[in-house]
Amino acid sequence: MKKIRIAIAGLGNCASSLIQGIEYYRSLGKDDPHRSIGLMHYNLGGYRPGDIEVVAAFDIDKRKVGRPLEEAVFAKPNCTKVFFKNLPKYKVTVQMGEVMDGVSPHMMDYSEDRRVVVSGERPCDVVEVIRDSGTQILLNYLPVGSEKASAFYAEACLTTGASLINCIPVFIASDKKWAKRFEKKGIPVMGDDIKSQVGATIIHRALTKLFIDRGVRIDSTYQLNVGGNTDFLNMLNHSRLRSKKISKTEAVQSQMDNPLTDDNIHIGPSDYIPWLNDNKVCFLRIEGRGFGNIPINVELRLSVEDSPNSAGVVIDAIRCCKIARDRAVGGVLTSPSAYFMKHPIIQMPDEEARHMVEEFIRGERKR
Repeated sequence: MKKIRIAIAGLGNCASSLIQGIEYYRSLGKDDPHRSIGLMHYNLGGYRPGDIEVVAAFDIDKRKVGRPLEEAVFAKPNCTKVFFKNLPKYKVTVQMGEVMDGVSPHMMDYSEDRRVVVSGERPCDVVEVIRDSGTQILLNYLPVGSEKASAFYAEACLTTGASLINCIPVFIASDKKWAKRFEKKGIPVMGDDIKSQVGATIIHRALTKLFIDRGVRIDSTYQLNVGGNTDFLNMLNHSRLRSKKISKTEAVQSQMDNPLTDDNIHIGPSDYIPWLNDNKVCFLRIEGRGFGNIPINVELRLSVEDSPNSAGVVIDAIRCCKIARDRAVGGVLTSPSAYFMKHPIIQMPDEEARHMVEEFIRGERKR
């Protein structure tokens, strides 16, 4: 099979984990018992993790711009765990992207080790880089709240014919106007806001569905998340959280027959704790009533390394997107988006979405 040529906008912790993962799984022999650990699919439609090749990368931090890809993924303020250090020497130099709304002003109040330090380099011609590199799929890994910058990269995809996988909670693939534009151009697009393999949202959805299926009435629920990476630092600016809260809340509300009022559901980041680094801790509570109107409450604490947790889903999203390109399928990939994303254009139960994704992979379902 041919290589899957990807570009990455935003070379933070998530990109670091993804690139380490590609090389980690590529390094394992066909008989290695660890080959399938951490993957929903090792072979997906004929494509393996090692078939993914990064051909371009964009960032705005002076410690990454102009550096080789294999060095930039480990540069500050990245703080995710290093599980595959000996990356090969790529023929990729990180290009200066457009800043726009990619950096929140409040981050200037924190040390350089913790925040983005904007490079003084002139932004590159993103469209030209995408074309010249032969990029097939662009991953949007920009910070939460980067609405103008995300739209800029989406436009670049429409101009060049590259597909977009929107991993952040800015509404592109779930926006009907954007969706129609990608469909008209015949370009596959997937989004919005990547789920983790076993993260706060997927567990919250599963427990919510369990309560409903077992006849329990949910009265109220919360999900509070804390972490110490740049994503959590960025989200201290609550004005950047509107789409994030919508995305995570709708992901849970969609599992209920009768959604809760705003006063009875709270989902979103709570605080930034520097020493946690890329570790994310979720505190989740569901209050409901069961048989005889008797109360039942569930409390859960989840601790995960945030970025590798999402990379395991992105690696499948990339391969599904490439399958769509191989089949000349354009527009929003509704089944993969419903399974891999928190805010897809069509919400559905996870088991149903998983079944539809398997049909899509086998070629039994167009989108």
